Amino acid sequence: MRLTALTGSLLLGLVSAQSVNAASIYAGEAKAAAVCSQCHGIRTPSADAPFPPLAGRDADYLKSALKQYRDKTRKSDIMNAIAGSLSDDDINNVAMYYGRLKP
Repeated sequence: MRLTALTGSLLLGLVSAQSVNAASIYAGEAKAAAVCSQCHGIRTPSADAPFPPLAGRDADYLKSALKQYRDKTRKSDIMNAIAGSLSDDDINNVAMYYGRLKP
C-alpha cells in the first residue's frame, strides 16, 4: 500500500514538472510572437532585415544576451528598450522557446 502511494506521488511529480516545462515553452512562444518576431522572425527574419535569426540558438546564450540588454551592460538602443520590459521568466521562456526551434 505504501509503495503504491509513493509510486503515485512520484508519477504525479513527473507529470507536474513536465506540464510546467510545457507551459514555459508556450509562454515563450507567445512572448516571442508578440515582442521578438517583428525583427527576428520565428524561424528566419525577412530577407531584407538586418537582424539575426534566433531559432536554434543556444538557450543559455540567449538568456545571457537578453539579461545584458535588459541591464544595459550590452548596448543597443533598440534591444535595451525591448529587453527592459522582460522579466526573468519572460527571458527564460523566450530563450527556451527559440532554443528548441529548428532553424
